[in-house]
This record gives sequence, C-alpha cells and structure tokens, in this order.
Amino acid sequence: MAKRDYYEVLGVKRDADEAEIKKAYRRIAMKFHPDRNPDDKDAEEKFKEASEAYEILSDEQKRAAYDRMGHAAFEQGGGAGPGGFSGGGFGNFSDIFGDVFGDIFGGGGGRARGGPSRGSDLRYNLEIDLEEAVRGTTTRIRVPTLVACKPCDASGAKPGSKPVTCKTCNGMGQVRMQQGFFAVQQACPTCRGRGTTISDPCTSCRGQGRVEEEKTLSVKIPPGVDNGDRIRLAGEGEAGMDGGPSGDLYVQINVRPHAIFERDGKNLYCEVPISIVDAALGGELEVPTLDGKVMLKVPEETQTGKLFRLRGKGVVPVRGGQPGDLICKVTVETPVNLSKQQKDILRQFQESIEGTRHSPKKSSWFDGVKAFFEDH
Repeated sequence: MAKRDYYEVLGVKRDADEAEIKKAYRRIAMKFHPDRNPDDKDAEEKFKEASEAYEILSDEQKRAAYDRMGHAAFEQGGGAGPGGFSGGGFGNFSDIFGDVFGDIFGGGGGRARGGPSRGSDLRYNLEIDLEEAVRGTTTRIRVPTLVACKPCDASGAKPGSKPVTCKTCNGMGQVRMQQGFFAVQQACPTCRGRGTTISDPCTSCRGQGRVEEEKTLSVKIPPGVDNGDRIRLAGEGEAGMDGGPSGDLYVQINVRPHAIFERDGKNLYCEVPISIVDAALGGELEVPTLDGKVMLKVPEETQTGKLFRLRGKGVVPVRGGQPGDLICKVTVETPVNLSKQQKDILRQFQESIEGTRHSPKKSSWFDGVKAFFEDH
C-alpha cells in the first residue's frame, strides 16, 4: 500500500513551520496513542504513520530531502532512512514522543542538569511594642539558618578533592524512564539532579555544602509599620545549593496589644473615663498621647460614648503622608463605695430633678416605649 504524503498525514501545508508541524503531530498522537486505544490496530497504524511523518518533517535535512524526492528519499539506497519505521516497529519513537510531549510528561531530549539553585526564603516573626511601631527602632535578632560551608567552599567535597561526574546519568542530572509507550525523564536517583557525586565528603557539612548556623542580624524598623507588614533582608535566607545565591529573610511584624491605645490604620483610639460631675458640668481632663499628656476640654452635659478627636496625634503612615488622629471615647463612670451621706445627697438631687427634662435620652426612650405599647 502506497504511503500517504507526510504533509497530508499531519494535515499541514507544505510551507508549515516547525511549530505548526509539532502542534499537528501532538494533536494526532494524543488522539491515536496506543495507550488510549488498546487493541485498536487502526489507531496504532495512524499513530505510527503520524510519528513517521513528524520524524521526517521535524528534521531540516530529512524534510529537504523529502521535498525533493518524496518517499523515494528514504527507501533502501535512497539516503537516510526514516528512523526505523519502515519495518513496522517503533524504532526511535521514544525520542520523538519525548521531544514533543516533554513539557507535559516530563520527557524531552537531553535536558541539562539544573546546576546551582537559589536558597529558600525564611520568615522571622518579630514582636514589637506600639511605641516602637509608631516611632521606628533598630533591633537585633538571632536567626537559625543554613549557610555555605567554608572548609569546602560549599562544594560538599573534602578539601583537596572535587565532586565527580555521576555514573548513573553521565552528568545530566536526569534519567529517562520508559513506561509503556511513554518516555519520562526524572531527576537522577543517584545524584538527585546535581549531575555529580561526592566520593569523599567534607567532614564539616557531611557532603551537603551547607551547615546550620545562627546569625545575629540588625533590623531597622521604619516608623509607622503595622501588624502584618514585612521587612525584606535580601540574601539573609538559606544559602543556595552548589554555590547558588542565598534566599531572602522576611521579618514579619506583630505589634503587641497596648494597655491604653488601639490602632486602626493611622488613627489611634482610647477610652477616657470621666465622673458624673465632669460630664454634667464640664471641665478639663488630662489624657495621654504617644507624645505625652495633653488637656482635653469636655463641655457640660457630655454624654457617655461621645468622641473627641485630637488631630495629628495618631500615626504617620510607613509610606508617608499626613499623620492620623487620636480619637478619645468618653465613658461616664457611676460612682461606687458611696457613704450614707453621699447617697442621701444623690437622693436629694434625684428628687430635685423629678418631673423635669434633665435626662433627654431617658425621656425620649420612655416616650418611645409608651408609643410602642399604644400601637400594639
């Protein structure tokens, strides 16, 4: 039976580029692959036909020969053969399939070993006080990490010796595993992808090229940082493998709860307890800020829950801008541990305001309750 034109087999034009040919073959091969079509001779033949066409058209020299002479270029005595397909077997099919599907199944021909790899990033949780977060500070931290081994210069080999090429993968760092019709590449189990092995390991790092060490670092905390902010210390993470660059250290900021203030963005909040007398008659109160004490003027007839804003007494954001405010919430305190005389004075005061509208909220509340029951 005469062979079909290779361009027709793949469904591409004669001027198709390499990417188009590869894409067409991928589509056909996935559809008719024998693992997906067990005991289907027709699918197997179509798969072999497409693989043969791809082998020729993906090779620049073979494609040129095919364009000049057609199938005759690969018949016996006509030049380079089509890679063993003429006999009906799969020949070097694994190389072809691995080249096209390597990005999916981990195959692909002749990938070089990874070489030096970057070290891992580290995170350090740092607790600071609110005052330190607002004003900024510099502190020292101790961080356990992996650093490059100095005696072997991070090679892992004993001083005076060197790593040798891995015999299992011949220095490639990867080995090819044949799984049915699939050719899958994976990291070499002997050298773990390095491409080299160490016959005489360094006694300091035991062949790892890195050793555990605790580093003391100085961390500058800028003013205005808040919970969850991170400070990056470049190159202070774990040392890389095989002499690769170190990772980074990220210092995660956690601000301890404060006894007086709560923070919300650039604003600070606090509660200020005042007496009934100060609330009724008004006066001046001394309130704290992070910059010292200030006087807060409380007007007469102040109710509990009233908010007073002290502008500019909050936090300057870490990225700059206008400072926030300090917002004080007034809480009117009920007096406790009263003497008999003090209680009598309060009763006399209570009797003196009965029937008057000295308690606007109380009066309006009872009016609302009365209206509710009348409506129901």
